[in-house]
Amino acid sequence: MKAETKEKHLVLITGPSGAGRTTAIHALEDSGFEVIDNLPLSLIPALIDAPLEGRPLALGIDVRNRDFSIAQLIELIDSLNARPNVRSEVLYLDCAANALVRRYSETRRKHPISPEAPPLKGIEQELGLMVPIKARADILIDTTPLSPHDLKSEVRQWFGLDNDIAMGVSVQSFSYKRGLPRSVDMMFDCRFLQNPHWEEALRPQTGKDKPVQDFVRKDPSFEAFLDQVFQLVTLVLPQHAKEGRSHVSIAFGCTGGRHRSVTLAEALFDKLSSVEDWHLSVRHRELERAVPVPN
Repeated sequence: MKAETKEKHLVLITGPSGAGRTTAIHALEDSGFEVIDNLPLSLIPALIDAPLEGRPLALGIDVRNRDFSIAQLIELIDSLNARPNVRSEVLYLDCAANALVRRYSETRRKHPISPEAPPLKGIEQELGLMVPIKARADILIDTTPLSPHDLKSEVRQWFGLDNDIAMGVSVQSFSYKRGLPRSVDMMFDCRFLQNPHWEEALRPQTGKDKPVQDFVRKDPSFEAFLDQVFQLVTLVLPQHAKEGRSHVSIAFGCTGGRHRSVTLAEALFDKLSSVEDWHLSVRHRELERAVPVPN
């Protein structure tokens, strides 16, 4: 029998309980995905090995999966990335603790981690537990301000199979010291720029703060570098769209991932916002990792 060679598209949907996983799954199902929720992690490799219908597959995963563990989920993500015939993506649905508390209060549900305690205790534990998975997300959606309708629309923008939907473009920053981000299509090294880290007053700030941005922009190479990246990106993005890509990821890296790369990611995001009708998002991996779990 001839081996199956067609690429399989798999989306893993995860995040803290109450962040909107079920809503996202329904949106993907409406968009043509085959969806399965809370399948034991140990069964997923066998599912991927089995012949699929040809439709993309979405799997909902959270702490309620029977054999859930962070180590096992990381191992699963890495093993899927190593498969040449599988295009796997991690969709992480994030949400602020206070919004999760409100949602649990409205539904009177018990938190799966600590069903006998107030929901806040389980929420805080789960947010801390999920930090390594959040850092591995290919697409991160903060559902804090979103209604179910808004979340469905957002998911459809990223994963809709309708060719009329605008392609998603994610711009992100990262630290080379903490490893390369996953599933990035275009990566740019900006460690050659002057480093605000060595300015004592700027060190605790980030590339989202104007003093840091002003410092980085004063580097003689900054504007030329940004313009060249912008020209390259706007040249290739329409070609990716013609090839049927649902989204493209662009990343800037520097030493610590807090100053230069953040400044450039924000700057490119602003420039792209003024041109084609891409569905844009920006995220900063190291800043996300630095955010403490609310008390």
